[in-house]
Amino acid sequence: MKSKIMIPALLLMAASFSSCEDYLTVESPDQLTSSSFWRDRSDAEAGLAAAYSQLEYYIDTWEFAEVKWPVEAFREDVVTIGSDVPNYPNWMELYNFSYTNGNSQFSSYWSNNYRGLSFSNQVVQKVAEIPDDKIEASVRDQIVNEARFLRAYYHTKLLLNWEKIVVRDHFITNQADLSAPLSERDAAWDFIIQDLEAATALPVSHDADHLGRATKGAAYAYLGLACLTRAYEEPSRKNEWLEKAVSALDNVKGYSLEKDYASMFNASNKNCKESVFELQTSMSNANGANYRTQLHRWIGCSELWGWDEILPSTTLMNEFRKEGEIASTGRYDSRMYATVFFKCDYFNNGEGNVFGYDYDAWFKGADKPAFRKFLPADYAGMESNYCAINIPLMRYSNVLLMKAEALNELGRTAQAIPLINEVRDVHGDMPAMTGTTQEAVRAQIEHERMIEFPLENWRWYDLRRWGKTAQAMQAAGRAGYDETRAFYPVPLTEINNNDQISK
Repeated sequence: MKSKIMIPALLLMAASFSSCEDYLTVESPDQLTSSSFWRDRSDAEAGLAAAYSQLEYYIDTWEFAEVKWPVEAFREDVVTIGSDVPNYPNWMELYNFSYTNGNSQFSSYWSNNYRGLSFSNQVVQKVAEIPDDKIEASVRDQIVNEARFLRAYYHTKLLLNWEKIVVRDHFITNQADLSAPLSERDAAWDFIIQDLEAATALPVSHDADHLGRATKGAAYAYLGLACLTRAYEEPSRKNEWLEKAVSALDNVKGYSLEKDYASMFNASNKNCKESVFELQTSMSNANGANYRTQLHRWIGCSELWGWDEILPSTTLMNEFRKEGEIASTGRYDSRMYATVFFKCDYFNNGEGNVFGYDYDAWFKGADKPAFRKFLPADYAGMESNYCAINIPLMRYSNVLLMKAEALNELGRTAQAIPLINEVRDVHGDMPAMTGTTQEAVRAQIEHERMIEFPLENWRWYDLRRWGKTAQAMQAAGRAGYDETRAFYPVPLTEINNNDQISK
């Protein structure tokens, strides 16, 4: 996402109009309309910036953290809630699985992603109509393909959280089009895969002014995710989709694992060699830009000046310790120390490994594991009211582990093991895994994904893909869960505004 681009007001209006009369038909000689805005390359770039702006709804200082993590992470067994969460009943409903279709948090999540779809559809449709003498053909193709990638991304986010969604395949210009039926999952995946396949025509990389924009690698990575997920949902075609996943993931080229794992999440190493797709942030507020948030306050525990909203669970801490202190460092898996602060010799060695101080100096001798991931790198960053920590949305480690999973499920277990060991070695300083059977590799992949991706919110989708949600929730003592909660219900706001969806 290119930073500091203002979103055209015309696009913002397009996502929210509710009058029965299409406002886009009301033209004024001194105002831009849908027919006059899309004039040239500059307008096309501005429209694309608007589509990027909706990624994870980062443009909203509060809603970014207060919607994304409660909706995506509170269901997971690797986190637990902090002391402040009971003050927010709508968050507690998500953690306890007691929500109704009126829950405000996933209703916002739904609408935010559909706003992104609206902007993306405008770009796909309108940029294609810009006169040939106003935009180079190659630029037009790239912008449209980026918009198709974003359209696939927003649809994927929705389909990972709802069993059925409304597929939006065109820009809506009248009230009647707002009502549309829910699509079956196979049809939704078909549409997503079609867009991602088109997006594989994107360039391999972008220049420094366009870091964060979608690339060929990002398109192939999400195509691999779509095919891997679909393989489990369609057992009769499982091997077919697994083969397609491997083929797509084989094409994610030019990336490698970053040795300094913690640096990818504390703003000290943005857009590193492991980053396949990353949400861009900036502390600059020039010209009204707002690409900074208070994420570190939301993630941080109270002892670290945070609001105490989310904490590592006992399940996660036990998983980190599962293999023992067998890393080449003589400690537990190195990802543990980069992901959480906890009471141990490493954080109490007099070297100031917790923002210049020992763990006990912050926690007054208490033993309270707290997330380190997505906190600033130093004391000055913790002191600041705002932070600009990039959010890795797709990392190369995920590509390797998804590929290992697909290969193992295809019976190509020997090809999967080196991929797992690469992640273990580079990120964890851990020795090679010991198992060699398909079941052993399945168990190792689950272990690696649990400790590789805390707060990146892949765990729920993994559990559901493997058919393990009920088992995991029971083991974590999350009594409110049953299989009807595997997906969120369609929000009441959508039902009330869409007469083709019944309650």
